[in-house]
Amino acid sequence: MFPFIRMAKEIWLTRKQPPLAHDGVHVSHHMCWPWDLDMWNELNNGRTLTLLDLGRFPLAMRTGLIGALRRERWRLTMAGVVVRYRRRIQTFERVEMHSRLIGWDRRFLYIEQSLWKADGDCATHAVYRAAVTDRNGIVGTDRVTVAMGIDAAAPELPVWVQHWLRAEDERPWPPERG
Repeated sequence: MFPFIRMAKEIWLTRKQPPLAHDGVHVSHHMCWPWDLDMWNELNNGRTLTLLDLGRFPLAMRTGLIGALRRERWRLTMAGVVVRYRRRIQTFERVEMHSRLIGWDRRFLYIEQSLWKADGDCATHAVYRAAVTDRNGIVGTDRVTVAMGIDAAAPELPVWVQHWLRAEDERPWPPERG
């Protein structure tokens, strides 16, 4: 089940935080609860992706994306993700989440997120490809960035993100049924 109460808490906390520049970092703090665990008593990989929502939505609030979505009656959807899991997160362990917009191309926004353990180790790192949509399909990022009040050219995406995107372009869709 989606963590609605946790999301409500993040929205409540975020409403009093100052706006962020489009390239700013939203930092939030979370705990791994027993219902977040897999059978090995660590944060479930699928639940990790759900918990990352708890950082993306407040980031979107603080950077003006949520305001733009509401004004324009747009929606936000995730169109892809690449994730690295490197350190276990266990029951009642606290983590610090960093979320930031790292760039965009003509169709997608790219959001980087990471989970950091108390000892300073990065446990998880993800980059999401997000699309803003309306009833006609994907809304171009030229319109989205204007609606967000961004008056800057798209920053160059990190080389490894560019490689991921090229690999995605080569990946067959739909996949073969095997």
